Amino acid sequence: MSENILIVEDEEKIARLLQIELESEGYQVTSVYNGPDGLEAYRSGGFDLILLDVMLPGMSGIEVLRRIRAADPSTAVLLLTAKSSVEDKVSGLDLGANDYITKPFQIEELLARIRAAFRLRAAAPARHEEPGAWLVAADLRLNEQTREVMRGEQRIELTPREFDLLVYLLKNKRQVLNREQILTAVWGYDYYGDTNVVDVYIRYVRKKIAAPQAPELIQTIRGVGYVLKDDV
Repeated sequence: MSENILIVEDEEKIARLLQIELESEGYQVTSVYNGPDGLEAYRSGGFDLILLDVMLPGMSGIEVLRRIRAADPSTAVLLLTAKSSVEDKVSGLDLGANDYITKPFQIEELLARIRAAFRLRAAAPARHEEPGAWLVAADLRLNEQTREVMRGEQRIELTPREFDLLVYLLKNKRQVLNREQILTAVWGYDYYGDTNVVDVYIRYVRKKIAAPQAPELIQTIRGVGYVLKDDV
């Protein structure tokens, strides 16, 4: 195993413990203790995954994440956060984080989330369509390779997680999907968070793909889950 992990955590004892655990698992690990150093370390290159604390001196973890995602949509970022509400967690994910873990946490859970992030990254090329191939439902079109999303002639901007969710719905259109199926496919089967994060993201995607005078493509099946239809 040769994956390189960057830890950006201002509590040096926590950072050191994380580094020891991760190195014992075979990862290459670098630790820094504030936002500016985290951004500089990232820019030096060579990291496959970043463990990023939200509350950092010098520059918040959210701002570090924002700057990383402005240039790099693919490096995995896991947020370390003391915030426990679903909305706070969703806000971080919506800025482009791949996952989050709430302090205090068990090291086994963190390791599972890291493994899930690397599995999703390894599987990503297999999910790409041939150039020019589109997933289509009614007048909604999505191209996995170019990451273009269109509703009619209107271009739609989605976050990475919103994009993955819409891909899954489109690939399984007309099939009723429950929350657990969606969590497993989009967040990974090692995801330990709340299942209602699915509801929040469905709401986000619905709002973004909505078109005036057009029916909702994503429908709620009460007591079950969701279905994307192209014949509504």
